[in-house]
Amino acid sequence: MAPIDLELVAGNLVQPVFITHAGDGSGRIFVVEKQGRIKIFADNGVFADAFVDVSGKILTDGEQGLLSLAFPPGFSSKGYFYIYYTNLDGDNVVARYSVSVNPNIADAASEEIILTLPHPTYLNHNGGQLAFGPLDGYLYIGTGDGGGGGTNSQDGSSLLGKILRIDVESGPGADAAYKIPADNPFVGLQGYREEIWALGLRNPWRFSFDRVTGDLYIGDVGQATYEEIDLQAAGSLGGANYGWNFLEGPACYSPPTGCVEPTGYVAPIHHYDHTVGRSVTGGYVYRGKAYPAMTGAYFFADFSTGKIWGLRRKGAGWSSQLLLDTSFLVATFGEDEAGELYVADYTNGLMYRMRSIAVLPPAYQLLLGD
Repeated sequence: MAPIDLELVAGNLVQPVFITHAGDGSGRIFVVEKQGRIKIFADNGVFADAFVDVSGKILTDGEQGLLSLAFPPGFSSKGYFYIYYTNLDGDNVVARYSVSVNPNIADAASEEIILTLPHPTYLNHNGGQLAFGPLDGYLYIGTGDGGGGGTNSQDGSSLLGKILRIDVESGPGADAAYKIPADNPFVGLQGYREEIWALGLRNPWRFSFDRVTGDLYIGDVGQATYEEIDLQAAGSLGGANYGWNFLEGPACYSPPTGCVEPTGYVAPIHHYDHTVGRSVTGGYVYRGKAYPAMTGAYFFADFSTGKIWGLRRKGAGWSSQLLLDTSFLVATFGEDEAGELYVADYTNGLMYRMRSIAVLPPAYQLLLGD
């Protein structure tokens, strides 16, 4: 008996890679399709017309495509939002769009490019996560290392293999479409781009903030041996280095300078090896109301195996438990406005709502129960 199960709520999606809400009280759920469209799920169905369609201006080979979406705080009065996609040059772009007179369709002519991230010729490690910090209101951007062994991740002059933190809500900067927060950790430091908030990441495909505590959870996809979950506590001053490509998970990864921990190194709170799975999909801490037994547990998955785990702090460490073994390619989790969690099956184009079962076996009660 599985301690959680999944309720099918939507189909007819095409390669869903991200799920989110607008925070505007509408109850709408927005599903990003890798091929370039964003669909709206509401009233128990998927709208026929796309909210956004950028399919004619993106590449979708490998890990390229339309990868995520973020609504700013106060979206209902602002009427604009942000997306992350791979353009026709193979570079990754963060762009702002406005909603049209129809609240369910964006204005296709309203695009403003915020940031372009030059990408090597490899088709993988594009990152793609966007999220607004719940405590500071800044936009956080997850970038992959660009492939080729991850040499960009430890390079302070490169924006690749990082989490970036920029201010897109208080107007443009002197020479850019955004401002750099004055308290970013590398402001004024020679050899570092000031947009960098954290470094040493390989492909932070999905990260999320705990909506209650503000803690940042990062699922970083591994290379040869390990997948990892990293944590940055709320109130952090930034500058954490998560190790790649000196370290992969808890182990050395043949760095050119030998097996050393880089300055600012922060070890993962959880890792698993490739006998278990080969591509971690970061998830969310459950903060919904429907299933109290799940409250406070962080849920994540492995894309390649369909396994879903729960992770919870236990004393000074962390305890994980396999909760469900699916046949899906789990590309993403998502939250609705109430904090309920969803899971996307990439291959079959299905979206599920996560729920706990009525009676939990004792082993799972230790993990999920209060």
